[in-house]
Amino acid sequence: MDERAARTAAAEYRIEDLAHHSGATVRTIRAYQDRGLLPKPERRGRANVYGETHLARLRRIADLLDRGYTLASIKELLEAWDSGRGLGGVLGLVAEVDGPWTDEEADRITRADLDAAFGGTPDEEAVEEALELGVLERIPGRDDEFLVPSPQELAVAAELYAAGVPLLAIASHLRELRAQVEHIAHRFLEFTTEHVFARYLDHRPPTDADATEAASLVRRLRPLAQQTVDAELARAMRMLASRHLQQHLSPNGPPVPDPEHQTVALPASTIRAVSRLVGERNTSAFIAAAAEREVQARTLDALSINSPDRMRFGQSG
Repeated sequence: MDERAARTAAAEYRIEDLAHHSGATVRTIRAYQDRGLLPKPERRGRANVYGETHLARLRRIADLLDRGYTLASIKELLEAWDSGRGLGGVLGLVAEVDGPWTDEEADRITRADLDAAFGGTPDEEAVEEALELGVLERIPGRDDEFLVPSPQELAVAAELYAAGVPLLAIASHLRELRAQVEHIAHRFLEFTTEHVFARYLDHRPPTDADATEAASLVRRLRPLAQQTVDAELARAMRMLASRHLQQHLSPNGPPVPDPEHQTVALPASTIRAVSRLVGERNTSAFIAAAAEREVQARTLDALSINSPDRMRFGQSG
């Protein structure tokens, strides 16, 4: 087949056809061309003609956007690809990081089975809480069925409810737990980036070889975070649960909370910000000192407002 016949056999698209096959709008395709994300079409008389290369590029852009990449980052990656550096390793790294971090598979549950698992009485407020938390997800076109991303998490909630824990208390507990776990995940990522991945990611975009090696490391290190948390949680539960039970079995009953040492839940974002500022080791002391300084400042303000001299001055005015 000569070159002209091969070109005729290859798929060719008008911009409207390209939009239909790629899922992008005509306006989006033109915007990508203006930003240099998409090669210019071939000009045939008064018409622009696009090919399989354009369609593949649009699908790749859509995939990277779905993974959370910005158009600026995508442009850098595509420019590296166009210059011959390759994208295989980079896309492999992206796929490895974005892949599932658990062997658990999502499931579905009908509304009837959901109600039955939680006492048999429909509770719209609890369902909305579960949807907001992502414990349940709506299925388009199905009002009587939900997607369950983590069946284990839903099963735990059902067991807690059967043990007498109110649904809204379970939701509140999950919110608090999630914030603390996200802090742990953030610290693990910071730790591994600093000590393991920095050498692969210190230039943008990374070379194909570096990205491939980093993807291999992600596969090896993926289980470590969960294994570490499992081991530490088991250790803490063994220590604290035994102590907790002993306190409650004491003849004098459970101890009265010590007003000098209360536990206060803080947003994970606040803890991360303070940790970045003063280091993880000093985070607790910094927060305590900041709170103490605020209390002292307000105390001084109150004393100055209520001082005898100020009161006399106010009366004389």
